[in-house]
Amino acid sequence: MRWAYITKTQREFHVRMSNLLALMIAALATSIAPAFVLAQDQGHSLESDLHDDRIEGNAVRWFAGEPVGWRDELGMRDPLVRIKLLGINDFHGQLSAGRLVAGRRVGSAPVLAAYLRAAAANAPDRTIIVHAGDHVGASPPASALLQDEPSISFLNLLAGKGCRYVDVRLGPWNPSYRQPRCNVVGTLGNHEFDEGTTELVRLLDGGNHAEGPFLENQWRGARLPYVSANVVDAGSGQPILAPYTIRVVDGMSIGFIGAVLKETPTIVTPSGVAGVRFLDEADTINHYAWLLRLLGVRAIVVTIHQGTIQSSFTGPTDPNLATLTGPIVDIVKRLRHDVDVVVSGHTHGLTNALIANAGGHPVLVTQAFSASTAYADIDLAISRKTLDIVEKSAVVVTTWADDGPGLSPDVAAAKLTATAEERVAPLVKRVVGVAAADITSVESPAGESALGNLIADSQRLRTNVQFAFMNPGGIRADLAAGEVTWGELFTIQPFKNDLVSMDLTGAQIRMLLEQQWTATAQQILKTSGLTYTWNAALPVGRRVVEIRDASGNLLGDATNYRVTVNSFMASGGDGFLILPSGTNRAVGPVDLDALVEYVKSLAQPFSAAIEGRILRQN
Repeated sequence: MRWAYITKTQREFHVRMSNLLALMIAALATSIAPAFVLAQDQGHSLESDLHDDRIEGNAVRWFAGEPVGWRDELGMRDPLVRIKLLGINDFHGQLSAGRLVAGRRVGSAPVLAAYLRAAAANAPDRTIIVHAGDHVGASPPASALLQDEPSISFLNLLAGKGCRYVDVRLGPWNPSYRQPRCNVVGTLGNHEFDEGTTELVRLLDGGNHAEGPFLENQWRGARLPYVSANVVDAGSGQPILAPYTIRVVDGMSIGFIGAVLKETPTIVTPSGVAGVRFLDEADTINHYAWLLRLLGVRAIVVTIHQGTIQSSFTGPTDPNLATLTGPIVDIVKRLRHDVDVVVSGHTHGLTNALIANAGGHPVLVTQAFSASTAYADIDLAISRKTLDIVEKSAVVVTTWADDGPGLSPDVAAAKLTATAEERVAPLVKRVVGVAAADITSVESPAGESALGNLIADSQRLRTNVQFAFMNPGGIRADLAAGEVTWGELFTIQPFKNDLVSMDLTGAQIRMLLEQQWTATAQQILKTSGLTYTWNAALPVGRRVVEIRDASGNLLGDATNYRVTVNSFMASGGDGFLILPSGTNRAVGPVDLDALVEYVKSLAQPFSAAIEGRILRQN
């Protein structure tokens, strides 16, 4: 157990300063207009959500189950109200079973629901489920082919009697968001914007999709509030959803502020974020934490779609905490002292740590892997005297399907999942080929993968161009040996991206390849039709040594070449900013269709391998 304590002297100083600050704020509030304007941060990041589950093992999951906590010893003498938060993130429509961790079955909606209900039973009427975005998008067929409505229905199943449907079209100050006894709170991730804000609002607010109805004859939307503070209308500057909500448990108020990574426009197709702006996360959170304090709320939780990945260790103290880095760390370090807990997401990994905020106060930060395979079990104690959190601790619990609550999957969630699977089964189960062996996205030291080669080849041949490039973040699963179904290929490429062909010069292709690296990250594109060599010891921006076409000829800087990428990349997604300058653009077909047709055309059983298309020096 890793615990941090606050001494009596530290607490007394903290209370005196907090009271003084509250008086100053109250005085200022009478003279400061409530309008709030933030300059949009134009910083760029290549941070992207990736599935890291394949590198997990029992050691990481065991470490995740070790408690981390903080306690104000003096505050523990006050009358207390104990509250439980259950944090989930990056569900990505994972209704169905099939995921493995260390060879064991894990996750699915019925299993996750069983764990959450079992945990909530330990704190009846005092449990709040918090999700940190990407609940939908990049989803398996049982959710995605039904416009992710089943995934929202899953949240509705978890929602208690205090939750009700909301009308997000009425604006962020909609009275229907005031649900003080609702036991579920959600926020937006980048994937909630995949199909634009109109579809986002429909999914949350209700109304049948053009291809619907699906499982419900009249889609009613989400029976819980979503909060998002830093996504604002580009015209009015107002948040598109309620920025925060307040929950009341046994007389104690808890504020929940929502946020999403400000770099969302760099990892979402431009049409998906048209008409909205993404503000600096810390500045926005601090503003609404200030407002909540004016309303008398002292216990504040942030649910944010941004994160980091914390590795495991075996010693008596955690050396990772001293060097823990990543966007969420930078955000937490800038937060006001009012923020107590941050439920994070986006990086699909583990975080359970205490990170000091701007005032040096430890903030409990969690992230529970992804895709229904875990949840953060967070225990809070709130002082009835100060109204603030005086104790907080968390463990990240893996949702094993072969143990504990997983042995008794939730009946309602199982029925929902079975209904969704049955609806899409005719298409999903259609066999399109036979794989001779597993084809994975595991990369060579140079960054090449067998599955990446297969996908890039399908795109190049389907569009009849010289070269094709595939971004690694768009490959969402591996391909197992044996019969290959349409559903498996959909799970690998679930985004419905169009393929875009264009002309690029040799110099522009070199620039494209150089944009695989930044000072802090790399994303190695999967290629077809060319080979290239890069040197890891060379500076960023000058790492590509040579590029050759399929005949072995060096590319000419001034020569035009025909290239295909997906529509996400073509618009500059993932930081490949040279691609929007491509000329003579032609759109179509959809990337999944190209992959399905290519697999069907191959001699069966088919295979793919790492071939040396990408070579690395140093």
